[in-house]
Amino acid sequence: MSDIEIAQAANMLPIAEVADRLGIPDDAVSPYGRYKAKIALDYLADLPENPEARLILVTAISPTPAGEGKTTTSVGLGDGLARIGKRTMICLREPSLGPVFGMKGGAAGGGHAQIVPMEDINLHFTGDFNAIGLCTNLLAALIDNHIHHGNTLGIDVRRITWKRVLDMNDRALRDIVVGLGGPGNGYPREDGFDIVVASEVMAIFCLATSLDDLKRRLGSIVIGYTHDRRPVHARDLNADGAMTVLLKDAFAPNLVQTLENTPAFVHGGPFANIAHGCNSVVATTAALKLADYVVTEAGFGADLGAEKFLDIKCRKSGLRPNAAVVVATVRALKYHGGADLATIGTEDLGALERGMANLERHVRTVSETYRIPCIVSINRFDSDTAAELALIEDRVSALGARVVLATHWSDGGAGAEDLARAVVDLCEEPSAPEFVYSDDATLWQKVSTLATRVYGASEVAADSKVRARIAELQEEGYGSLPICVAKTQYSFSTDPQLRGAPSGHVVTIREVRLCAGAEFIVMVCGDIMTMPGLPRVPSSERIDLVDGRVVGLF
Repeated sequence: MSDIEIAQAANMLPIAEVADRLGIPDDAVSPYGRYKAKIALDYLADLPENPEARLILVTAISPTPAGEGKTTTSVGLGDGLARIGKRTMICLREPSLGPVFGMKGGAAGGGHAQIVPMEDINLHFTGDFNAIGLCTNLLAALIDNHIHHGNTLGIDVRRITWKRVLDMNDRALRDIVVGLGGPGNGYPREDGFDIVVASEVMAIFCLATSLDDLKRRLGSIVIGYTHDRRPVHARDLNADGAMTVLLKDAFAPNLVQTLENTPAFVHGGPFANIAHGCNSVVATTAALKLADYVVTEAGFGADLGAEKFLDIKCRKSGLRPNAAVVVATVRALKYHGGADLATIGTEDLGALERGMANLERHVRTVSETYRIPCIVSINRFDSDTAAELALIEDRVSALGARVVLATHWSDGGAGAEDLARAVVDLCEEPSAPEFVYSDDATLWQKVSTLATRVYGASEVAADSKVRARIAELQEEGYGSLPICVAKTQYSFSTDPQLRGAPSGHVVTIREVRLCAGAEFIVMVCGDIMTMPGLPRVPSSERIDLVDGRVVGLF
């Protein structure tokens, strides 16, 4: 059966019953149909802290076309913990329609380790991304409207940095000109679109701790500069109130369930390659009050998702993971070792040996750089051989970590019980997570430290314009902010073709963006785009409605 067929056959509980199992009263539950709901912010804020709660971070090796299964493992681990009697919640990110209709086709897990209702979650869900898109575009409209009606703030149209957004891959909108058609349509200027999940509003949505904090951050957004180089904020346009109103309902976490009825919050944005790629702070902190074990994930490999989870989300929120799981497959490791996709199902110890460098670097990043107790979970395939699995275990054991095989894709939570028990044990080990750079380091020192310590680079390069912008931000008082590197997810380098664990490469910064409301600085590196394009054969070509049922959605 396909993922969507398994999901459509699920025996879901009414969402009110899922909430009741967590002790959430009816008046705090706002249903969106029978199987999904938003949970009231005031109820969550008033919940007492749970000092016994444990936070588990799921990350992975660098992604490959062979597949790793990070979200699937997050769901399977949550179900496994519930099966061994632990009060568990899962905290995941919401899928973007860009990859759903582009390359991926869905982002709710896979096989018998999925969150449901899978179709709803992948298609519109509760409208959060629509609200974020409208909020972003409202600010864009207010900017052009202000200029059209006299521009009393003196905004320099050449220095407007705020972009419009769309939750869809559309390369044609990366760079555009707006305001054409005469005086009634405003002043012509260059503009462009990002995908919703790369927007600053998405980051603010995920990092804000309350509606008041949300409004404060929205008001702090810098939309551009005046002719004398003074920053213009969203609050200068009186935009922050209306923007908050657009987001007030979306800001409440979304409650759903797994195929095995384990409760899950799915809230906030993906894309750790071009954004910070974590679910919302509100959802994670609420889950830690409602459960004893909370499983969350961070996007792509540990060099991107786990790094941003720790250096941005944890730094800003005070959250600290007790344990981490690094997900890998034998197939993906062989691909990193140079094997062809057509042969990755055949035993190849040479390719696996070479590809292990990728896993080893991710494990070292988690356990040595960030000082988090770590387990490697092998998402097992039938083609995996005993010799291949033994090789992985030997190499990982040399790093002081444990390897646990898991079959949750085919067996659901039962296939992740061993992993769950190992994680419970790991959570009892001392954990004092560290950051890769300090707050008081300069912006250049931060990106250089990240590139050398996590990416294995020899240096960071940038042209004079980029260096001048970094120095300018430093002088303006933004030097204490963390950085959010946007780069390819497929490699430790900025070249997606460099598999394995390249070292000695140069990380080139192409662009720098200030996100004053999100409180970080984006460093765009290599050829990465914040508005992706569709592939030659997009996933949308397989998606259809047949006899009233969605087909082809992963």
